[in-house]
Amino acid sequence: MADALCFTSARDLAGMIRSREVSAREVMSAFLAQIARLNPPLNAIVAKLDDHACLALADAADRELSSGRPTGVLHGLPIAFKDLEAAVGFPFTKGSPIYKDLRPTEDTVIVERLRRAGTIPIGKTNVPEFGMGSHTYNQVYGTTFNPYDHSKSAGGSSGGAGAALASGMLPLADGSDLGGSLRNPANFNNIVALRPTVGLVPIAPTALPLVGVSVKGPMARSVSDVAFMLSVMAGADGRDPLTYPSTPSDFLLRLERDWKGVRVAWSPDLGGLPLDRRVRAVLESQRQTLLDLGCIVEEATPDLTDVDEIFLTLRSWANWNTNGALLAEHRSVMKPEAIWDIEAGAQLTGADVARAIIKHGALLERMRVFQEKYEFLLCAVNQVPPFDAGLDWPKSIEGVAMENYVAWMKSTYWISTTCRPAMSVPAGFTPEGLPVGIQIVGRHRDDLGVLRLGYAFEQATQVGQRRPDGA
Repeated sequence: MADALCFTSARDLAGMIRSREVSAREVMSAFLAQIARLNPPLNAIVAKLDDHACLALADAADRELSSGRPTGVLHGLPIAFKDLEAAVGFPFTKGSPIYKDLRPTEDTVIVERLRRAGTIPIGKTNVPEFGMGSHTYNQVYGTTFNPYDHSKSAGGSSGGAGAALASGMLPLADGSDLGGSLRNPANFNNIVALRPTVGLVPIAPTALPLVGVSVKGPMARSVSDVAFMLSVMAGADGRDPLTYPSTPSDFLLRLERDWKGVRVAWSPDLGGLPLDRRVRAVLESQRQTLLDLGCIVEEATPDLTDVDEIFLTLRSWANWNTNGALLAEHRSVMKPEAIWDIEAGAQLTGADVARAIIKHGALLERMRVFQEKYEFLLCAVNQVPPFDAGLDWPKSIEGVAMENYVAWMKSTYWISTTCRPAMSVPAGFTPEGLPVGIQIVGRHRDDLGVLRLGYAFEQATQVGQRRPDGA
């Protein structure tokens, strides 16, 4: 029974709690047993409350349900917030020893919404230092490992969330994504994550509310559960001026759709990025799936000229302005990649940033025109399969040297720069048994369309049903 509960969909599990088929205590007990068994080798959930406190919160949730008071749609589901989110009652380390003793006094908007929806917070999920890089290790909590191979990376920066979901330690999880931090760990852990359209989900509080391409979004083991969680996370908020009016309940609509004649662009390497041959083989094997759904699949790539300059300039400039003051006092405890990124931002001029913003506008217009013909773009999520956890980052792909610590993830940060919704959906496994996902990119604000194509692909392939050994 406990094992069944841990891998029941979040949508069904929430319904079972509301209908009193199971209690929140029974659900909590099942997940606590799974955490006790699997978290020690994986190190995905950190700063966890003790079991007695978790069970007391579950009992309170059961009493609230018995009282007849209205409850949120996620009532009784345990959750661990990403350690880049401020959550009252938990440490907010951001993966850095600089902040190991920080205890926030206010929740971020996303934490606030997930609490209001009835989740039971039990801890945090591990992240890289400051969320920089797509490999989860830090000096506070250590390294998070991949459930499919404990010697491999779980990705990042939502790596703890990805590993916890894949191993059945959480029913759903929140994540965030600047250059790939939702999609990369989803890809590495054989789960699903949606990077929403910029502005669909509030990112407040943030020091730079009108600059950048960062988003927050949902992660789960299925597309249906991602949509379920998005219905809680989405919606405008006055604290985030980039948010726009939307109808979050739309994400609870049926995900089935007729795909006959839908034109999609097929570009696994986005026009020439180095792509590990094992990843390429998995993706090419799934092209037929889209054809079988009825899609018209054509090889085509949008014009992404200047995308590296745009993304890296805006990223480094933001890092310098938000983290630059830390260098003078804390350089000795910061990882070299963080120092490099922050110092790169210090060298930028106002003209550099203005040029990147102008070029960004031109890129967004080219992408709009491209998507007038192609409703969706299909490409790789990660350019490599999960790599050795002892590495800081992949130094080369298919013999091509990577120029910096984020170069190996251009297949995600190039898409981030388009500000389009993009989803990672399980697509297959390498001969070594390592997960590979496919990236589905939709039109501006067509997050529901991306969910629907992801759902169709998921139902046709069933790749996401394959659990890690021992989970």
